[in-house]
Amino acid sequence: MAKNLVIVESPAKAKTIEKYLGSDFHVLSSIGHIRSIVKKTKDGTPPIDVKNGFETTYEVDPEKKKVITELKKAAKEATTVWLATDEDREGEAIAWHLCEVLKLDPKTTNRIVFHEITKGAIEEAVKKPRTVDMNIVQAQQARQILDRIVGFELSPVVWQKVPGGKSAGRVQSPAVRLLVEREREIGKFDSSFSFKVVALFMHEGEEVKAELPKNFKTEAEAQKFLESLSGADFSVTNVETSPGTRNPAAPFTTSTLQQGANSRLGFGSKATMMSAQKLYQEGKITYMRTDSVNLSGQAIAAAKDYITGKYGPEYSQVRNFKTKSAGAQEAHEAIRPTDMATEKGSSNEYDQKLYDLIRRRALASQMAPAKLEKTTITIAISTSKDIFEAKGEVILFAGFLKVYGTSKKEDDILPAVHSGDALQLSEASAKQTFARPPARYTEGALVKKLEELGIGRPSTYATIIDTIQTRGYVIRGEGEGVERELIVLSLKKGDIVREVVTEKTGADRGKLVPTPSGELIADFLGEHFDQVVDYDFTADVEKKFDLIADDKLARNDMLSEFYGPFHKLIEGSGGIDRSTVGANREIGKDPKSGKPILARFGRFGPMLQLGDPEDKEEKPQFAPLPAGKKIETITLEEALYAFKLPRVVGQTADGKDIKANVGRFGPYIQIDKLFVSIGKEDPHDITLEKSLELYAAKLKTEAEKNIADFGDGIKVLNGRFGPYITDGKKNAKIPKDLDPKKITHEEAKKILNEAPTTKKRFPRRK
Repeated sequence: MAKNLVIVESPAKAKTIEKYLGSDFHVLSSIGHIRSIVKKTKDGTPPIDVKNGFETTYEVDPEKKKVITELKKAAKEATTVWLATDEDREGEAIAWHLCEVLKLDPKTTNRIVFHEITKGAIEEAVKKPRTVDMNIVQAQQARQILDRIVGFELSPVVWQKVPGGKSAGRVQSPAVRLLVEREREIGKFDSSFSFKVVALFMHEGEEVKAELPKNFKTEAEAQKFLESLSGADFSVTNVETSPGTRNPAAPFTTSTLQQGANSRLGFGSKATMMSAQKLYQEGKITYMRTDSVNLSGQAIAAAKDYITGKYGPEYSQVRNFKTKSAGAQEAHEAIRPTDMATEKGSSNEYDQKLYDLIRRRALASQMAPAKLEKTTITIAISTSKDIFEAKGEVILFAGFLKVYGTSKKEDDILPAVHSGDALQLSEASAKQTFARPPARYTEGALVKKLEELGIGRPSTYATIIDTIQTRGYVIRGEGEGVERELIVLSLKKGDIVREVVTEKTGADRGKLVPTPSGELIADFLGEHFDQVVDYDFTADVEKKFDLIADDKLARNDMLSEFYGPFHKLIEGSGGIDRSTVGANREIGKDPKSGKPILARFGRFGPMLQLGDPEDKEEKPQFAPLPAGKKIETITLEEALYAFKLPRVVGQTADGKDIKANVGRFGPYIQIDKLFVSIGKEDPHDITLEKSLELYAAKLKTEAEKNIADFGDGIKVLNGRFGPYITDGKKNAKIPKDLDPKKITHEEAKKILNEAPTTKKRFPRRK
């Protein structure tokens, strides 16, 4: 057995590090966190004892027991144990938990950190070990305890008081509030319009495109101006040229990486961080959770060598960036490749795109600025005091744009003209232009806003965005927008031509759109628990975590200051009337029955109701609120259309009705007790042919799903995560050493009996 045991978080990382350290070192992985706060203690004491200094009871993750056994055995046999978990707060906390579970002294056990998984970085870390930093551990505990308290005390209130409410979180809730506020800004936006005038001139066979610096408020004004251009003379009165420069941005931090990957590659935050994690573990990039824009001297020198050799010395410029955000750890590095010269970071296309983005951004940060020449041509109109302006830009020296190019259009080069030159008008047009409402947030834009407000930390943004979507408070938009008519007036050969054209507006593809449930939870928390969704308060909490990590604030003092006012709000929540939470709007009357139609929130979210719930003779009918519609704005016509479901599409070959409808999980068809999702098909007009096709595919899937049926309700089935045993009430994993196809009836019963009972995730609402 090796004398030295090194414990890391990731199995992938373990293999690489063991290769670098040699035969005297054995590297094992904890596979992330090994302990968590218990949900319920055996003796009935609170998992977090608020009255006794927030004393917290932890338990080993049941799935990590085998890992712990292996680590205990290896630690006992080793002469020295090295804790090499990640360098952030979570990594420090894992190191402390390992000390607790493996009976190691955190004051003497070697703790090592490194920014990159390279031979030099690992060997250097081993030369300079430290011990577990308990201040950082305390900061992580404060965050975990606070989030647990908010979740465990506030979520039950949400379940009981908010129709369709799932849970609430300390940092997720302000994020939902941001999206809801933006959505309402869009809803209130006055889409006014004006007319923008563009003209095309000719000079010695070359085109000059110019714009009028002002817009006209009405069609009549725009037409009058165009008419004044007919027969007018046009001449250049001024040509102004000015030099300009464009400097590169700093290398990526965790936050800017998520923003850049979203805007340039279309990657979501979660996918970006998963890809970056793989690149880090494979030794291709430095640690991907960082708020620093620094580069090490070694990295700067490597970048200079590569840039000088590849592009020439004139493209190289050494730069040192300073991190602006408060609490940033300057000792860390920005995200960069471990080898600046390596172009291939992964054989995976997705990971390679991210690696290439990281590499180009890091190299560009050490390159010379781009040199530009900006030109503005002023064009006089003989019949008016107004002028046209033509603007262009030429890149004289690419500089950093050589490797990290702009996403803008190619250079807009203007022809050579001089003051006094006459121009010929080729055509002019005035186009109706509508003012644009504030844009919905993309994932990258939301990350940027959260960082600006100080909500959460870069390492948590991906989790925040994933959580609010999982809870159904936010969705990623898929709409391509709706068509809108606009007027275009064109002056051609002295005549004004009026056209009405269409354009798409309101597209939300890839944007984060709050659902009605998201709007409801944001309103509820804002009214009754404003502390939880207050931006300044949430940001102040993050600053206090930093103070705890710096040993400038006691953990329990910070927790007590938060808990007192928060718990009083929880205690007072019993007086909140559930019936007053959420809109309940009568849309109109059903023309056939005369019964009222209401739009309201139900247990599973927004819905439509036809009829009075107090009617003892006939129960009301219900329908889901159509996608994209809101309780406040849905029309009677739209509601009546929704009540045309369920609809009988036709019959199967054996005469069974095929019914199309919309349910909690989207549109579907139903044949007897079998439900088949129809994806994006509209249940109002799905054809019999398509229904039969989906039905046949479902029957085939169901047949392949059944591995064995023992006749007493016990079955062996193929599931999403592999084969399992079920009796309809309880599921059990199949041990890896057993062949699912050869399991006997007795073996299946035994496995089911020994499997732990899964508790319901949410308590029953009262």
